[in-house]
Amino acid sequence: MRLNFKLISPLLAVVIMSLNLGLAISSVSAADVGQKSFGTRLSLLRQEALGSGIQQKTLDSALEDLEPVSGVIELDGNQPEAKLTFDQYLGRILSEDRIARGRKRLTDSRRLLAKIAEAYGVQPRFLVALWGVETDFGRSTGAFPVIDSLVSLVYDGRRSSFFRKELFHALRILDEGHISLARMKGSWAGAMGQLQFMPSTFRLFAVDFDGDGLIDIWESKGDVFASAANYLSQSGWRRDQTWGQQVLLPEDADLSPAKLKEAKRASDWLALGVSTIDGSDFLLPDSLSSIVQPEGLTGRAFLVYNNYHVIYKWNRSENFALSVGILSDRIGDP
Repeated sequence: MRLNFKLISPLLAVVIMSLNLGLAISSVSAADVGQKSFGTRLSLLRQEALGSGIQQKTLDSALEDLEPVSGVIELDGNQPEAKLTFDQYLGRILSEDRIARGRKRLTDSRRLLAKIAEAYGVQPRFLVALWGVETDFGRSTGAFPVIDSLVSLVYDGRRSSFFRKELFHALRILDEGHISLARMKGSWAGAMGQLQFMPSTFRLFAVDFDGDGLIDIWESKGDVFASAANYLSQSGWRRDQTWGQQVLLPEDADLSPAKLKEAKRASDWLALGVSTIDGSDFLLPDSLSSIVQPEGLTGRAFLVYNNYHVIYKWNRSENFALSVGILSDRIGDP
């Protein structure tokens, strides 16, 4: 409610205005302290985490003697992958060496992958392809301490609310004993293990497939593959479908971006002049599909099915989703 100063005495108006000004100054000062004092912010985070049920010993271990990690904040402001073209991105992913290593890992883990495919309905080649794109089959999982990174990103303030939630999920993972603080390493953004799951994704989808009582997406292949399969399965994966295929668009067709995004059956695309690159039939003629052009309207075109969109949920990047699909095709099924 706004006061009408014409209806009250001048002296009372001055008093009220002074009180309002004092409150405003106090509020600004508190915000300023929150921005400038890392120790104050960390203390508040600790109190809130303790109030949410996380054990004191976990907080004493995880939050002791922390300082902002400047490299993390710099990386958050300059993400090189977002600047890569589709060709550049694909070139990093689809090396002959990576394809060969993917095929070997598919063969080496075929029994485990078959069990997981039976349990979750996800074809093994997609699990290996995701593994390969995310961390080069576990070779590059990140060396940043997850808690340090997340606390730094909370303090930085640009996406403070998002990273604060991730920090609390990470603390709960520690509190539940799934991983030690020393082993809880990941990317600068807090993505963890061989799947690069964010802490919230871990708590929603990661599973203990090997039955040892812990969920270990850092070392246990069973937990790694099953957690990926559980994510895909719960996100709407179809075990009887592939992801998509490259197609040719007619030069004279009136195919606007809006029309390309519309879900159609193969017969509808054929009527518009869309064809496969080798003249063969569409892979899933009875399934709804749409068209993606990662290089723009004059670049390559891909007809994508339901499973492409599930991969896209994992990482909302056309480059990522297409690369996983193409790598899975090159790796093949055992």
